[in-house]
Amino acid sequence: MNTASTSAEEPRWLTAEEQRTWRAYMHAATLLEDHLDRQLQRDAGMPHIYYGLLVQLDEAPRGRLRMTELAMNAKITRSRLSHAIARLEKSGWVRREDCPSDKRGQFAVLTDEGRAELRRTAPGHVAAVRQALFDRLSPEQQKTLGEIMQIVAEGLQPKEAGADLPWLR
Repeated sequence: MNTASTSAEEPRWLTAEEQRTWRAYMHAATLLEDHLDRQLQRDAGMPHIYYGLLVQLDEAPRGRLRMTELAMNAKITRSRLSHAIARLEKSGWVRREDCPSDKRGQFAVLTDEGRAELRRTAPGHVAAVRQALFDRLSPEQQKTLGEIMQIVAEGLQPKEAGADLPWLR
């Protein structure tokens, strides 16, 4: 056996309780994403991630964001974003505009049709989120969940400049 390639320390394995919590989280997160995806496919013919892109554009000044910023906010690769924007363009909900200050840059812009689709779809989506998550939790549990997710997100937010980030690929 080659001892040079083996770790000097034993891995810090999950306890039985940590394993239960991890698996419950993964199971719930997968089911929740599937639930929201199915609702949006049924009501709007788009996956959850596309809806999130429309929401970001709706909340942006003048309904437009640089493609790189949109990819960063959505935590997806530029290639995946480009594919998503192409599909949203085909539906008439988004258009691309060249960036006047950067020949290689582009903006994604929410169209009036996209804004109308978002307004039409939002009530059903909010009802699905409420039914799947918030209606099942007490106000205290909701607050705790929000605090926990904030801590996890802050701990995972890349701090180093050369990090391998999806939106840089």
